[in-house]
Amino acid sequence: MHTKIVSVAKQLPRYSRETNDIIPYVKNWMSGQDSRFKRKVLKLFKGSGVKRRYSIMDVEEVFTKSSFEEKNNIYIHEATKLAEQSLKKSLKKANLLPSEIDYIITVSCTGFMIPSLDAYLINSLKMKQDIMRLPVTEMGCVAGVSGIIYGKKFLNANPNKRVAVVSVEAPTATFQLENFSMENIVSAAIFGDGAASVILSSHQADKGPIIVDEGMYHFYDSVDIMGFKLVNTGLQMILDKKVPEIISNHFPLIIYPFLEKNKLKIEDINHLIFHPGGKKIVQTIEDLFKSLDKNLDVTKEILKLYGNISSATVLYVLERFMNEQRQKQERGLMLSFGPGFTAQRILLQW
Repeated sequence: MHTKIVSVAKQLPRYSRETNDIIPYVKNWMSGQDSRFKRKVLKLFKGSGVKRRYSIMDVEEVFTKSSFEEKNNIYIHEATKLAEQSLKKSLKKANLLPSEIDYIITVSCTGFMIPSLDAYLINSLKMKQDIMRLPVTEMGCVAGVSGIIYGKKFLNANPNKRVAVVSVEAPTATFQLENFSMENIVSAAIFGDGAASVILSSHQADKGPIIVDEGMYHFYDSVDIMGFKLVNTGLQMILDKKVPEIISNHFPLIIYPFLEKNKLKIEDINHLIFHPGGKKIVQTIEDLFKSLDKNLDVTKEILKLYGNISSATVLYVLERFMNEQRQKQERGLMLSFGPGFTAQRILLQW
């Protein structure tokens, strides 16, 4: 029995702007700051590697003062819509009905909902009344991969079942209007909003790449380098500038033992399905692979087109590979990083 990824489908919010169109709003926001700071911020936006990003709010609303409650209410309203739209798309791709899903895993870290997102989906799509639920809420960018790993664990123990992993993120709802820290600014420069859904299956008749193996790697003494701090105005980004360096230092331990466990070398991997955490992180990883004739072209393209959508972004990269014709026995390596600090990976084979 194998666990397969049957389908992946993204859903974008209704608002979008190119980075160049956002610059005037950023300039207006910085009106009281000194000129050197302004130049630094504008250079950061223009060099972010993000051409366009999508949002649950129009840009005027992002730069308008509002309470945490107001922003979170928008998050709840929009997240439920995006989740339902992306799940319907992935079900349609897989030629499945909502009632054919046995386990639903919802992933988000950019807002609060109790009951969680999965409860809304069960009601709106009339999913099974005995469906199992797992909301994953505090794992940040890595949680798209985490959700697939948890889904595979369920399917390993339950033959002939199916899992839906639904990721919805709205980092623009976490923008802090009165915070001029570099963490808040970097977040605004690289992050965007969106959703994606993945269907996993242990049914023999269902087709798709096999999840050969999966694993997590946790960095000691690094709980303070990435995450959110809950403040009166919402979720305040924590993002240490040392993250790319820390990833680089640990990279051999993240990748090579995992491949060796599966009797593989990096040369045996055809496709790198990596989360685009940001331009510097992507560049750091690409430099590590340069001599091995591997590239992160799809990862960079997703960052350029949509920005970093936290947990959903690696699923956008995965969808691109799933939509293209793959040869039998081709292998893909999925990788994401997130708060903790943690790296999580999945080995795929078509």
